[in-house]
Order: sequence, then C-alpha cells, then structure tokens
Amino acid sequence: MERRNQTTVTYFIIEGLSDLPELQTPIFFLVLFIYLFSLGGNMTIFLLVCLDHQLHTPMYFLLANLSILDMFSTTVTLQNILIGFVRRDSRISYGACLSEMYIYGFLICDELLILTAMGYDRYVAICKPLQYHLIMNHRICIFMGTICWLLGIIEVIPYIVILSGFTCYTSNVINHFFCDLVPLVKLSCSDTTAMEIVCLIDGFILISFTPFLLTFISYIFIISSILKITSNIGRRKAFYTCSSHLTVVILLYSSLFFQYLRPTSMDTTKSNKYFSLYNTAALPILNPIIYSLKNKDVKSAMIQRAHWFKVCI
Repeated sequence: MERRNQTTVTYFIIEGLSDLPELQTPIFFLVLFIYLFSLGGNMTIFLLVCLDHQLHTPMYFLLANLSILDMFSTTVTLQNILIGFVRRDSRISYGACLSEMYIYGFLICDELLILTAMGYDRYVAICKPLQYHLIMNHRICIFMGTICWLLGIIEVIPYIVILSGFTCYTSNVINHFFCDLVPLVKLSCSDTTAMEIVCLIDGFILISFTPFLLTFISYIFIISSILKITSNIGRRKAFYTCSSHLTVVILLYSSLFFQYLRPTSMDTTKSNKYFSLYNTAALPILNPIIYSLKNKDVKSAMIQRAHWFKVCI
C-alpha cells in the first residue's frame, strides 16, 4: 500500500472488501453474481413498466425511476471491485474518484426523493381515492419525477466543491470498495469544518430528515385512513396497496441510520463497508423482489410477457 504524509495526491487506491489475496476470486464472483442479479431484476421491472399498459400508472412510473436509480448505483459502486480484479489494478484518478462520489451521492438523494413521492402517491390513493386520477395525473407525475432528479443532482454539488478544495491527505489508500464521502474525509488533513457544516445542514436535514419526515407524515394519514375502514377486507386491501413501498422505506432508512447515525463506539471501517454493501448491493436486489412478489399487477405482467416470449420462440 502506498502512503503519503500530508501531501496532495493524483490518484487513490481502492482497498476493496478484503486485502487477502485468497479471497479476491470468491469476492469477484460473488459481487459479479449480485451485480448481474440486481441489474436483471431492475431491468425487468423497468421494461415491464414501459411495455405493459396496465402498469402505466403513477406508482409504476415512480417505480421505474427507482429501478433506474438502483441499476446505476450498483454499477457505480461495484465497478471498482470487478474492474480492479480483471485488470489487477485498483487505482482510480482523483477526478474519477470525485465523479464517482458525486454520482453515487445524487443517486442516493434521488432514491430518497422518489420514495417520498411514492409515499405521497400512496397517500392520495388511500386517503383521496375519488380524486386520485385528478391529483396524480400524467403531468404531475412527470413534474414530480423531474424535480426529484434535479434536486438530487443539485444537492450533492456543495460536497464536491468542498472536497475539490482539500489540498492534502494522510494517505491515498481508501479503505472502502468505492469512493465514498466519509472514508475520503477521514483521510484528509485539510480543515473539514465547512464539510461538517454542510453534512449537518444539507446532509442530515435536507437530504435525509426532510424526505423521512414527509414520508412519515404521509403514513400517519394513511394509517389513520386505514383504521377508519370498517371491514377487515377493505382494511387489508388498503394496507396491501402500500405494503411494498413501506417495506422498502423501512429497509432503506434503517440501513442508512445504522450506517451514518449509529454511536461512534460502533463506528468501524469494516462495519461501514458492510452497511455500504447492503445499501448498494442487497437493497437493489430486494426492491424488484419485493415489488414483484407482493404486487399482483407486476406478477400478472411478468406472466403475460413470459407467455408472449414462449409463443414468439
């Protein structure tokens, strides 16, 4: 490993999940399987939403956006492990590292915003069912999707601007499997006060807490409306319409909480890697599984397309 004492760097070395040589091949094939499975599952959801007319609804429009985000996030974060193993070189240029961090950052922001928009969609569907098609019309869906993408792209810019001003690092070895913000800031010997302020105001309040609060408020109204339904069948049906989204929200926010807000006594480099791997690899796999297994419309569309494919063959 290459070390530097308080000097500028032109490239970083991505340490990966493990530095043990005997584990590199098993890790490569495991990560390759995870990546292909995630890519295939999310691509299937995206194509189903695009091709099947019964899935041309606001909820599935937002779900298609979520699938795009998951495909890009797994590609951005897992590529270092796959490419590094093939070419036997885990170096990444300084500019490429910042670009990778920026892309991953705005993808995470977009995912939280898209999930917030999906929560609002479920709120309208359950609490205002007679006005659903009026409120969640095609123009509103396009507007919501565009705003989510634009906000995600803009919100991460301050981090990259501050990082680009860092003049020295104690090491050019990043003990992670991709260029993430926290391990890179820990390596810097520059003044990180501005970054800490941005992380508190923008990272915690705007990027994380605000989408969580809006989603939480949506579900307060949703649960309140469900409890007012007198029949058990109606109550079960109403809960079923938002169960997939609620499951994904709980999984994502719980993992983000344990990754970034857990006590410092539990903050270790190895645990950071595992939580990041869960966010960037496991969740993109779970999302299409949750939505396909718990949603009869998606299952119906998959069966129809499978039958059509057999006929064509």
